[in-house]
Formats: sequence, structure tokens, C-alpha cells
Amino acid sequence: MLAFVTDLDEDMSRYQPPLTLTAKMLSLVADISEQIGQLSAGDDNRQTPQLRRGNRIRTIQASLAIENNTLSVEQVTAVLEGKRVLGLPREIQEVRNAFSAYESMPQWAPGERADLLRAHELLMYGLIDDAGRFRQAGVGIYRGEQLVHMAPPASRVTHLVDDLLKWQSASDWHPLIVSCVFHYEFEFIHPFADGNGRMGRLWQTLILSQWRPVLAYLPVEAVIREQQDAYYAALSAADQQAEATPFVEFMLQALNLALAEAVQSESPAVP
Repeated sequence: MLAFVTDLDEDMSRYQPPLTLTAKMLSLVADISEQIGQLSAGDDNRQTPQLRRGNRIRTIQASLAIENNTLSVEQVTAVLEGKRVLGLPREIQEVRNAFSAYESMPQWAPGERADLLRAHELLMYGLIDDAGRFRQAGVGIYRGEQLVHMAPPASRVTHLVDDLLKWQSASDWHPLIVSCVFHYEFEFIHPFADGNGRMGRLWQTLILSQWRPVLAYLPVEAVIREQQDAYYAALSAADQQAEATPFVEFMLQALNLALAEAVQSESPAVP
């Protein structure tokens, strides 16, 4: 069963992504909100430009590492400082593109298709021919030689993305839940020929940053990278259940852990 097909053709204007709200989700939302409060206290002093840049570099390195980019945090830092780095040209280009995309986030509205396409164009510039354009062919997602997900037909991509963007903008669900659901449904649609994983993570960060600006620099991607098998398992479980619930729980846990690490690292040392 395809989660995105449910009742879509019958009433597109009232589309709601399938989700079961669980006690675990509510508990995690409460924990995350509390930690955001701690992280935001004294924000002007603690979120220095150096700290923000360091977190952004960790975000970029981890998000690209999930997609098999081999550059280290030190190498990514060197690339962004304009230094020569011994690495594959494609991997270096991926770093430059990702930095441009994340730096452009404040210019974008999460519900605008044109902004989504512009973000993909920046992210995939010089890497694929169709940067900034939805895919024109069918696509399956493989882990090794095993097909784990067959995405909806290319002919439906534009309508599906538009419905998802419209829902995201109008939803009265908690922004933490909305951002996680969006991430899952975006991966389900798989709207681009390449770059869907990094785009889903980027757009979730954009949604969260519009809710709480401090989250623009939270390197949750580093947690996902450390739990990459669980990340893919949560995506697969959501596919099998035809609703985003397992993935939302995973992503909320990842956000909670990333925030806990951020709060701990930015707290003054106790003598």
C-alpha cells in the first residue's frame, strides 16, 4: 500500500498524511521543547558565528556522508576556507553546493515549490543534468541489490509535492511533528532524480528554523549519520505501515539527542 495514495484523488484539498500520534511522540516533543528553551537562553552570547559555522560544517559533512561522500569534517572545513583538498572533484563540489544551499535557507519559504526547486538546483549544481527539476522517469530505491521502495510515477510527482507543500503550510500540527512527517513523505515521493535524501534533511531543517531560529544550526544530521541503519529502517517501517509514525518517532529521538549534545557542549564548565 502506498501511503501517499490514500484518498488523494478523492479529496486533494483535505489531504492529511497518514500518522498515528503516540505517547512516545508527545513525550519527545515535550523534551525537545524544554531543551530548545535551554539552548535559546542567552542565545546572543552562546550562538557565536564560530559556533554556528562549526555546526553547519558538521551538518554538511554528515548529510553528505550519508550519501557516501568520504570527506572528513577537517576536509570540509578546508574546502569552505578555499584551501586545496585531496579529494574527488565531485565530493568537493557536493560540499560547496551544500554550503550554498544551507546559507540560502533564510531566503526560502517552506511551502513554495519555486524555493524547493531553487534549493535543489543549488544542492545539485554541476552534479546532475536535472538540477532544479523534478524527475521525468520512474525510480526505485535500492539497498545493495534489494529494491526497498518504488516511488510514485513521475507523472504524479508535481501534484504530490504541491499537496505536501500545501499541507505543510496549513497544518495545525506541532511544527516538530510537521517537519518529521514532511521529511518522510518527501522521501516517499522521491521527486528528484538524485539528491532526495539531502533535500529532505535540508527542508526539515528549514521548517524547524522557521519555528525556532536556533534549530537552523542544529547538526541533527550528525546523529542520523551515527544511526544510519536505524534511519533507513525507520523509512522502511513507515513504508510497510503506510504511515509516517515509525519515522517520526526516529527523527524526534534524533532531534532530542542532537539538542542534548548541543546543550551539554554549550553549557559553561562547572569548576
